[in-house]
Amino acid sequence: MHCPFCGANDTKVIDSRLVAEGEQVRRRRECVACGERFTTFETAELVLPRLIKQDGSRQPFDEEKLRAGMQRALEKRPVSVERLEAALAHIKHKLRATGEREIKSLVVGELVMAELQKLDEVAYIRFASVYRRFQDLNEFREEIDRLARVPAKE
Repeated sequence: MHCPFCGANDTKVIDSRLVAEGEQVRRRRECVACGERFTTFETAELVLPRLIKQDGSRQPFDEEKLRAGMQRALEKRPVSVERLEAALAHIKHKLRATGEREIKSLVVGELVMAELQKLDEVAYIRFASVYRRFQDLNEFREEIDRLARVPAKE
């Protein structure tokens, strides 16, 4: 780490602490050359894969777009913000765990549907109806019947 005061290359860490609920490390440093002290913060840079859309175009993962879609499905449903945030974190964790640099948007859609099914069945049906482009009541009925046959997961 370069000293912000004199530009020297050699600094030493005096103290390290976890901050931001363990998401960051705060380091107190001292320059070996000039003796000045300063603080740095470290965070892990975790990159989510780019999305390959159905038309073949590619775009960066957009967490706000994902959150908005899930919130729309969960509108007026008894699901807390904390549970929604946990579901979002779970989806992002699974995407990072693939290790892929690019991933089909269909994979993200399936992950969202799996999380919504755990959160709220009505929200799941709302999302599935748009995502799978249900054309008529029979498609709704078939999905609801399929949902009724699957044992509830917690």
